[in-house]
Amino acid sequence: MSTDKRNETQLLSDILGLESLADEITSKLLLSADGSSDATPSSVLGPFYRANAPIVPNGGSIVYASPDSEWYKDAKPLLAYVYGRVLSTTTGEPIPDAIVDVWQAGPNGLYEQQDETQPDMNLRGQFRTDSEGRYAMICLRPTAYPIPFDGPAGRVLQMLDRHPYRPAHIHFIVSGEGFRTLTTQVFDVEDGYTADDSVFAVKDELLVKFEKRKGDDKARWTLQYDFSLCEV
Repeated sequence: MSTDKRNETQLLSDILGLESLADEITSKLLLSADGSSDATPSSVLGPFYRANAPIVPNGGSIVYASPDSEWYKDAKPLLAYVYGRVLSTTTGEPIPDAIVDVWQAGPNGLYEQQDETQPDMNLRGQFRTDSEGRYAMICLRPTAYPIPFDGPAGRVLQMLDRHPYRPAHIHFIVSGEGFRTLTTQVFDVEDGYTADDSVFAVKDELLVKFEKRKGDDKARWTLQYDFSLCEV
């Protein structure tokens, strides 16, 4: 079942909680070694990451679909301006030239490699922070979706009488020279599945609230979120 568009082995690991367990153990050990509890918590990578996403200027959009497409019409009500800073956990100072790698599913619950209606690398991008550690992007307020249910992972969920849904979330990998790379997700607090994630990845510190954005024809929602990285 695994292909270049789908990692069924990792999906099985996720729905059994193995990746989340490994993440939790590793995260606690690293934070204990650093002596800091202020770092942004990590979360699972998931099976839909793709390397080498396009480099996008700060403030740019990761929505590459044509505005005339049916997919874009469904996505338009969810357009969101997401911004914040990347900071040092130790000093609180901004980290310039950090890379914020982001990816998410579309409003139909599909990542671009699952969906022929989306252009290549849609809803994926890499942003470089400025001298003040700031990043900004246009993306989507995320949507809850079911993980692929037609393979071994789906059959395991059915045997366990469990649903396949993931809460609305956005994936991030944040890295900076001299700092430990952070793999994480942020979750829309208004999504009911945050209390019952099929892959056990939700952490309270990663719950976020999107606010309505006024006076901007490019985005209807906004979210400010800062990442805090530990030094190596």
